[in-house]
Amino acid sequence: MNVLRIGNGRVIDPSQQMDQITDLWIRGARIVGVGPPPRLRPDAVIDATGQIVCPGLIDMHVHLREPGREEDETIATGTAAALAGGVTSVACMPNTEPALDSQAAAEFVILQAKRAGKANVFPVGAVTKGRLGQELAEIGGLVQGGAVAFSDDGSPVASAEIMRRALEYCRMFDKAVLSHAEDLDLTRGGVMNEGVVSTQLGLRGLPALAEEVMIYRDIELARLTGGRVHILHVSTAGGVELIRRGKERGIRVTGEACPHHFTLTDECLRTFDSNFKMAPPLRTQHDVAAILAGLKDGTLDVIATDHAPHAPEKKMRELDLAPNGVIGLETLLPICIRALIEPGILTWSQLIEKLTINPARVLGIDRGTLRPGAIADVTIIDPRAAWTVDPEKFESKSRNCPWAGQTVRGRATTVIVAGEIRWRWPVGRPGSAGSGL
Repeated sequence: MNVLRIGNGRVIDPSQQMDQITDLWIRGARIVGVGPPPRLRPDAVIDATGQIVCPGLIDMHVHLREPGREEDETIATGTAAALAGGVTSVACMPNTEPALDSQAAAEFVILQAKRAGKANVFPVGAVTKGRLGQELAEIGGLVQGGAVAFSDDGSPVASAEIMRRALEYCRMFDKAVLSHAEDLDLTRGGVMNEGVVSTQLGLRGLPALAEEVMIYRDIELARLTGGRVHILHVSTAGGVELIRRGKERGIRVTGEACPHHFTLTDECLRTFDSNFKMAPPLRTQHDVAAILAGLKDGTLDVIATDHAPHAPEKKMRELDLAPNGVIGLETLLPICIRALIEPGILTWSQLIEKLTINPARVLGIDRGTLRPGAIADVTIIDPRAAWTVDPEKFESKSRNCPWAGQTVRGRATTVIVAGEIRWRWPVGRPGSAGSGL
């Protein structure tokens, strides 16, 4: 087996409380360890001087759109975008057409990801058949097909009874239910956050309460059942506080924040640019501050993009008709650096923890670590690399990026999946650059 030495990098692995300048050794598809292992001669060397070497980033909230909406994204283009953003593993949401609600559907996604040969893909199964909220999906079959968690994301599980049964059933398999927290009766017809800006613009609002009442419900159902609930894309101050209290009470609840929700506010909608339209919507500066505090104190365990690609012609419609969502895989690192690292809200170790081992634990997957013997998924980051966000140059099939045109700092320079170099910057896709050892 070929041996790779990644030399002189700042190796950060929160799963081992490691942060030191040293060498990382890979043999074949596995991590050997750090330091100068005896009796190993490298077949290839990467000089990581001045760069960060960490476990491959994990984005546990991605929409790949295949099957059914390949005009927006495919598994191949979405996983290429993941690599370009430093992400080696994604969990893909089940709101495809048809929904990922069967063993065969989960197996299809895994097969397509293997054919693409880029980032790892872990399917999230639908909680209900067709994501219609009326009848539980075949959860056992989905687990056999490779589903790592369950959600009707894109829609809430409106019935408390069905959500309760889902938590009980998933507990049997030690799988988390990922909650899209939204009371549809309160948000129907809404375009943006309900507040001063929506009133001034004359647009129907989505109140923060619509998110918070469902977070409360699902935390209480997790308490009742002993199941694991993960709150997706938390956007309100009240939601952060509910998760904080749930954790204090010993309930098995985790939460995630998305970069757009801790950097942007509803003021952006004054431009009527649909690239700032999403669900849950951009909230107020008060909510942004609460999310940042939740990330800092550990209330919010995970950072995920909610990468939601839409073909340009769909986002070009009037604001009230345009679909919700923004892409985020290829801007994940620089936006986190600007919003979290540079102001000192998180340390590098804390940020990487929320992008590696924490999502791996929520999903129950064997990724997110550089322990000896672990699968060699590795991301090398240059935190000082300056570049301009140009969606036309993205690997994603869609262009709905809220940070287009901005100059940012930090990006992945080398991305390794199972010991194979799958991405290098500024070269791009490996080929002549050398994919593999």
